[in-house]
Amino acid sequence: MTAGQWRPTATFATLERRAAALAAIRDFFRARRVLEVETPALVHSAVTDVNLTSVRVEEPGHGTLYLQTSPEYAMKRLLAAGSGDIYQVCRVFRGAERGRQHNPEFTMLEWYRLGFSLEDLMREVGDIARLVLGESAPTVGDEYVSYRDAVREHAGFDPFGDIAPIRAAAQALGLDGERATRAGRDELLDLVVGAKVGPALGRNRLTFLHRYPASQAALARLDPDDARVALRFELYLGGVELANGYHELTSVDEQRARFASDRQNRATRALPAHAADAHLLAALDAGLPDCSGVALGFDRLLMLAVGAERIDDVIAFPVERA
Repeated sequence: MTAGQWRPTATFATLERRAAALAAIRDFFRARRVLEVETPALVHSAVTDVNLTSVRVEEPGHGTLYLQTSPEYAMKRLLAAGSGDIYQVCRVFRGAERGRQHNPEFTMLEWYRLGFSLEDLMREVGDIARLVLGESAPTVGDEYVSYRDAVREHAGFDPFGDIAPIRAAAQALGLDGERATRAGRDELLDLVVGAKVGPALGRNRLTFLHRYPASQAALARLDPDDARVALRFELYLGGVELANGYHELTSVDEQRARFASDRQNRATRALPAHAADAHLLAALDAGLPDCSGVALGFDRLLMLAVGAERIDDVIAFPVERA
């Protein structure tokens, strides 16, 4: 350990701003009669999402457990049990993620609103973002742009069209020809959207990217007016992705099929094919109420609020000093 490694990387002024933001968030939800809950950070099931790596923990007497990548599954169990509107501020963990905006352990704000449409939730997410941003909040109105329109504008092709221009765009970003030929549409789109579309969004305003391709629905329901798209959104500001929200899927059969598809995709990419979360499926089978939910990266939002360049500047001890 080098000299000074014991010290925090964030200033105390920033830590005070962090505490004030968390208190304001709790006041916000208390005023709206949304219940604060706590769920386990250590869980029995890893996520099946191909883009996430669950951190594994060996616990004597309990076998292999995992640190949560999100409290989503447990919170949906509470919703199915009759909790009503709920929110949670918690630590989540994602392996193989470290960089200017990434720490393997970070703080997530997640909440669920019964009877909310996707549009209702996007408006509330905007309210929370402005609350935390304070004087750093954009002064112009929020922007709502569909995934299809954003890709057309910033990448120059139709994401629902022929795959050839998508493949060409990925190769132009450095993906080798053989890999580009093997990759599926969503893998190629993830690369292009991450490199060209996302960084162009949220310039001087909160931008909600919505109506993702149905193949990227994750835990969102499909749009009843257009089955090609999912009722899913992400929030961007200054090219930074801040939140991911859904009009939540309530069908246990559809969720089971999506988990099976995830497992197949993970196997194709030589990733561990984790078993589906049986508790979540049981909760969906019991009946998840109509709701919309969102996960927001609190640390990233705070970075924008204080003008920080690195996530290390808004947390006390990043992984190297933990």
